[in-house]
Amino acid sequence: MRIRLFTLSLLAFVSVGALAQLGPTDADFKYATDLLKPGTSVPDFKLKDIKGRTQRLSKMVKDSYTVIDFWASWCPDCRKDIPNVKRMYEKFAPLGVRFVGVSFDKEVDKWKAAVENYPQVSDLKRMRDSEVAKAFGVKWIPSMMLIDKEGKVVLSTVLSDKMERTLTELMAKENPVTLNGTSERITIDGGKGKLAAIIQKPVLSQGQQCPMVMLCHGFSGRKDGPMFELIADSLMQHGIASIRFDFNGHGESDGNFVDMTVPNEVEDAMKVYEYVRDLRYVSEVAIVGHSQGGVVAGMVAGQAEPESFSAVVLMAPAAVLRDDAIRGSTMGATYDPLDPPEYVQLYGNLRLGREYIRTAFSLPIYETSAKYQGPALIIHGTADRVVPYTYGERYHQIWPKSELVVLDAFDHGFGQNIYRATSIVSDYLIRQLSH
Repeated sequence: MRIRLFTLSLLAFVSVGALAQLGPTDADFKYATDLLKPGTSVPDFKLKDIKGRTQRLSKMVKDSYTVIDFWASWCPDCRKDIPNVKRMYEKFAPLGVRFVGVSFDKEVDKWKAAVENYPQVSDLKRMRDSEVAKAFGVKWIPSMMLIDKEGKVVLSTVLSDKMERTLTELMAKENPVTLNGTSERITIDGGKGKLAAIIQKPVLSQGQQCPMVMLCHGFSGRKDGPMFELIADSLMQHGIASIRFDFNGHGESDGNFVDMTVPNEVEDAMKVYEYVRDLRYVSEVAIVGHSQGGVVAGMVAGQAEPESFSAVVLMAPAAVLRDDAIRGSTMGATYDPLDPPEYVQLYGNLRLGREYIRTAFSLPIYETSAKYQGPALIIHGTADRVVPYTYGERYHQIWPKSELVVLDAFDHGFGQNIYRATSIVSDYLIRQLSH
């Protein structure tokens, strides 16, 4: 099985909340409009490096993929972005990607004090006075360009996360990884019929055991899609099995969406847990949930016997669903929460049932989840308009052994760079489950 490549168009499978935030309104539409367009040949310049030697830019970007990072030590946004650029350099330089910093500093000492450990050049002019800035169309920093092996622009952006996402997809094509393991489709008895599931398992020797990670999708989501597939593939590469499944009324599982409630999703997840717990090759179990699946994962961990789960990961957990029910507004549809109708018509043909609203109205989300006291990770984006990141912060407050990762400007589906979000999750699970 080869590693999967995904594009943003596939993110519709993650959740409707994510889809709602994938409009064409990122910072590039405001600040990157004058940058060189894809297919444009890179202008050549003679610039001084950090030791005062003259370098030709054309030679620095020759015969390899190259990221040109336009920045300055006096720029607050550039300094804020340095950890992202440093991480990309450490990740992609071993794969043959070059990085070149082009600084708009005037003061050499400040420039030298701020540089990272990849080649840096400058004409020692402010951006507004620099011929380099004019030639490349740089009117905002930080800005970045990805150059191909022929010296032509692949991507121009002011967003390092977009650059990282593009590099991840490009390097996966250039350096394909073969995954050793099996993928099996099964069904499990849930609370309202059969649950469709997929188990990915690494190659195991006779009698060998491995950890298993349960993956719980969000409201109106499904087991398929880039978020969980990326996590499952990464885990399998590191000897960890996973199971992702459709809740009742979703995807390929039995049941009707109108009958779905959070409590019966909790019941479904408990049935899945009981199934995997009894598999002979499973040594321990962890659980991951996105959006409403995060609420379910937290409540399942709280309801289960102590130490049932070795780790819990919540991705943009939608604990806001109770407040939405109290307000009488779910996914843009309004209703009387004290006397809900038989169903509420949502987007498409989805109908939100009365029982969902009634149970959500008084759902003990945090009270139940707080009973879990083991290791946990919460990851949330500050630009999440579906579930404000403060709901994720509260889980961090009730779980003393938790870690919180807040991703600046990321939306509900982590669409800015799904590879970064899923790698944070995978890396955490690998650390927790590799003994």
